[in-house]
Amino acid sequence: MMVITVETNTEIRVKNDVIDELGHVNNSIYITYLEQARKEWYSLAGIPIHEMLKKSIGTVVLRLDIFFVKEAREGDILKIRTNPVRMGEKSFIFEQIIFNQAGEIITEATVTNVMFDLTERKSIPVIQEISRQFQSAMACYK
Repeated sequence: MMVITVETNTEIRVKNDVIDELGHVNNSIYITYLEQARKEWYSLAGIPIHEMLKKSIGTVVLRLDIFFVKEAREGDILKIRTNPVRMGEKSFIFEQIIFNQAGEIITEATVTNVMFDLTERKSIPVIQEISRQFQSAMACYK
């Protein structure tokens, strides 16, 4: 299993169907982009979403804080950096930054996730696969 020591990067090309009447990516689409990047992080951490579902567990977003710095437009190639920053007993926090093809920050987000038992419909301790990645990443910062 791979240990993600700091971050993952997800790349997305902006398509026409996400452009709003103002000619840029609609704000609601960024949530989807961020979620896509977190799913990639889980896969690289060794616990893809489909594996979590087999175990009747998942993650839910408890809090999402987004700062829209600059617009993204059709054809832009966006890179989303997903970085684990903090972990509690049942929750964990990612910092996610979206860059455009020029390397400019266009969006910054902090996402608090809670580990969730899909059968009992309640929070549970963070699973080992995720916990191990966060501990490794946080050790790199010290």
